[in-house]
Amino acid sequence: QVQLVESGGGSVQSGESLRLSCAASGVTQRPYCMAWFRQAPGKEREGVATIYTSNYDTNVADSVKGRFTISQDGAWNLVLQMNGLRPEDTAMYYCAADPGMTSWQALHLGGMSTHLGGMEYWGKGTLVTISS
Repeated sequence: QVQLVESGGGSVQSGESLRLSCAASGVTQRPYCMAWFRQAPGKEREGVATIYTSNYDTNVADSVKGRFTISQDGAWNLVLQMNGLRPEDTAMYYCAADPGMTSWQALHLGGMSTHLGGMEYWGKGTLVTISS
């Protein structure tokens, strides 16, 4: 069973940086798409950044492009480097993984619940709060 555990969230001021990590366990050796999503209070979950583990193909949401970077640290550790944080980045951030989606599919379609076709595996989330 795949397990995903996020860490690195916290409270910072506008303009500062945070680095989120996701430790994955229980994965097989086949390629996976791994991703970061976020959900702000009262809003739908949205894709932030995705990466396909076999070819490192990445996709990043327009709202964070140029500020956030997704990468792999080792075989199954996912990192989201967030620079230039803004109050609108405040949200619960989730790590997710899926063996069948492409990086693009995950970003645009993966945020739905698993039973509706979203990403197969989800972490419990880490809270990011940005104050102005």
